[in-house]
Amino acid sequence: MSCARALAACCLWRLRTGALQPLSAYGRRISVRFCSSGMTLDNINREAVDRIIRVDHAGEYGANRIYAGQMAVLGRTSIGPVIQKMWDQEKDHLKKFNELMVAFRVRPTVLMPFWNVVGFALGAGTALLGKEGAMACTVAVEESIAHHYNNQIRTLMEKEPEKYEKLLQVIKKFRDEELEHHDIGLEHDAELAPAYVVLKSVIQAGCKVAIYLSERL
Repeated sequence: MSCARALAACCLWRLRTGALQPLSAYGRRISVRFCSSGMTLDNINREAVDRIIRVDHAGEYGANRIYAGQMAVLGRTSIGPVIQKMWDQEKDHLKKFNELMVAFRVRPTVLMPFWNVVGFALGAGTALLGKEGAMACTVAVEESIAHHYNNQIRTLMEKEPEKYEKLLQVIKKFRDEELEHHDIGLEHDAELAPAYVVLKSVIQAGCKVAIYLSERL
């Protein structure tokens, strides 16, 4: 076999992050690197990373479905472009976690079909309350996600943070963007939604349950 063919067999494709596929064409195990961080399958806490990537993937998928539901109801109104812009960022978040799922051999939660339906229903249902209802949902969900990302950052910082530098960068970036969405929701009258405090509390309670289940199932 030529050198070129051998190289192609050992490295079938690269993810946009720069990670190599975990298995060669011959089924041999090779190290996976996340960019240049030195984060490999051999030197990380697999249990912690599996839980983080699985739940974040589920969370970003659910967020995408929420925005899809909101756009189905409010896409042609004046608030539509605002929702679309936030949704576009969530699509980028989900794309990144799709890549990490492959790079680190993390299985998705078995609850994905459930989050598909529930996320869309939540987005569409709150949008039916008007712009304020949709923004109240955004505030509640994004605040919960940002809080969850902060917990993950603390966890990784306690586990030799230099090993998780690139993953930490991803989580911090996404947390900051979720907080931007939270602030956008407030700027667009989220607090004027019917029974805002109750609505926010109920949605955030649901987020806590979703996070707990998605980490473990």
